Amino acid sequence: MRNTSQRRESILQVLVQQGSVQVTDLVDLFGVSAVTIRSDLSALESQGLATRSHGGAVLTRTPPTEHNIRQKDSINQQQKERIGAVAARLVQPGDNIIIDSGTTTISLARHLRDADQVTVMTNGLNIAWELADAPGVDLILTGGLLRKESLSIQGTQAEACLQAYNFDKLFLGVDGCDLQFGVTTHHEAEASLNHKMVERAKKIIVLTDASKFGRVSLHRIVQLDRVHTIITDASISPEYREGLLKLGIELIIAD
Repeated sequence: MRNTSQRRESILQVLVQQGSVQVTDLVDLFGVSAVTIRSDLSALESQGLATRSHGGAVLTRTPPTEHNIRQKDSINQQQKERIGAVAARLVQPGDNIIIDSGTTTISLARHLRDADQVTVMTNGLNIAWELADAPGVDLILTGGLLRKESLSIQGTQAEACLQAYNFDKLFLGVDGCDLQFGVTTHHEAEASLNHKMVERAKKIIVLTDASKFGRVSLHRIVQLDRVHTIITDASISPEYREGLLKLGIELIIAD
């Protein structure tokens, strides 16, 4: 039996393949009521991914394709490295921080190898490996289930681990950042864990190259009003530069 999130992901896949869907067809496909399918389509519409039509819905925008971590690591490498270097300057001796999994946040980890008296919690296996022998870093790795595509640890055990701690800063990697829909990710369990991270940190810092602006993935982490700082590269559009500043977000350009 599919849960709601899995069913909506599947409906979105059908939309991407066909361009439009009918409620009656989806009722037959998923074995649920028309009321349930209409609720699913409304949820996709609220995320800007679909537009309701008579008897169904049409695709509004194609969600970004999820790549595995090796593929992601080769995309916008120079921008990510500069973003990581700038982010590292925000970490002070004595800080307790969370570094989310990802290929932009791994750049931050590389620049923290010489940090002094910093405690890092991470759900990223690659980030933990990078900092495992850093002498000035006390490393905490969340428990949980390893998602091999992203080398991220997630699930209820990872979320429970966070509840015992309070952090000064969260460095968050994202798959999409949209002025209307906030910061998003492809995977439900990652979004849930990221949301818990937001709750445990005093300051939320998003690390993203400019290609992620205007993208909306299926699962929202938080709205932008919860974000304090965004570090990105110089190719950010004037629209997003102005929009983020209007929201009161500190925008740091890594160039």
